[in-house]
Amino acid sequence: MKFILIFLILLHPLCSVFAAADDVSRSRENAITRAVERVSPSVVGINVTQVRSYIHRSPFADDPFFRHFFPGIPVKKKVKSLGSGFFYTRSGHILTNQHVVEEATEIIVTAIGGKQYIAEKIGEDVTTDIAVLKIEGDSFPAVELGDSDDVIIGEWVIALGNPFGLFDISSKPIVTVGVISATDEDFGRQGNHRIFEDMLQTDAAINGGNSGGPLVNGNGQVIGINTWIISGSETMTSNIGFGFAIPINRAKRILDDLMNFGRVDRSFWTGIHYDYVTPPIASYLGLQTVYGVIVSEIERGSPAALAGVQVGDVIISINGQEVRRFDDVKQIIDNLDLKQDDILTLRIYRSRKFSTVRIQLEPHPDTKKRRS
Repeated sequence: MKFILIFLILLHPLCSVFAAADDVSRSRENAITRAVERVSPSVVGINVTQVRSYIHRSPFADDPFFRHFFPGIPVKKKVKSLGSGFFYTRSGHILTNQHVVEEATEIIVTAIGGKQYIAEKIGEDVTTDIAVLKIEGDSFPAVELGDSDDVIIGEWVIALGNPFGLFDISSKPIVTVGVISATDEDFGRQGNHRIFEDMLQTDAAINGGNSGGPLVNGNGQVIGINTWIISGSETMTSNIGFGFAIPINRAKRILDDLMNFGRVDRSFWTGIHYDYVTPPIASYLGLQTVYGVIVSEIERGSPAALAGVQVGDVIISINGQEVRRFDDVKQIIDNLDLKQDDILTLRIYRSRKFSTVRIQLEPHPDTKKRRS
């Protein structure tokens, strides 16, 4: 009995060591590692062959006289680029950035494990910078799309993708971790006609090749599509802590259009005609300023007429953006990613009172006739 007691006393420290080691092992697993394990099989690397046009400069291009006789020659050249994407259906549909596959002549998708597929472009939208690809097969590991309206500033997020083509080397996505730095970042319409609005900002490292990959929350849900970075240089594509992702809810609202029609139809009308607010008009209406525009005509049967907009209403703001000058109306609408069935919210001044009118956008009747 005494021998057994001595043996147990000697064994106790060893048991404590093994238990502590097991606790350490379990502590290495957390929400981030579980999210990575859950999403990684759905991430793909994308290799693209594109045809790009550029002007071949003449040796005399720097001389103003000879430049007239020897202009540049338009040249088309095949170039290779890369990006990332992820399965969002089990039948092989992949979400990525439109700029990743723009003007592509060949798209090769590499899945986890290294297997490669030729992908077909199903739909693309320049405005949102979103594209849908399809590969043959079924039972692919699809991600769960989260709710980007429920994102919390400061929460942990994970960026997965194919930075610098490393996916092709390791046959699995590269993972970086950070937090949500800001939400609802609006950059408006860019020179390439894309509209970046409601963007999610993160300090998770996003580098060249990460475009189109998922931004994931701690629950393993995709809340954004990694799209672009601020690098501090036009020639540098490495991360300095300013990355931006398209909120996944913005992608959700156009997925049906991309899947069914291959594009997003943004032709719509309101039926509103407007004019300047002059000082005499402002004085007559009881306005303290000449900000806004006055409704001069409403087309019969138009969305604006159905919403109750009236001639003489002064539009003060559109979707929360203040109308101060006549040109602001077009600029605001051009910088909003609007399509049919979307809601345009007007803040109006009528009969010395302010109110809100919501207009549901519809295609113009002439457009309907041309399509039928």
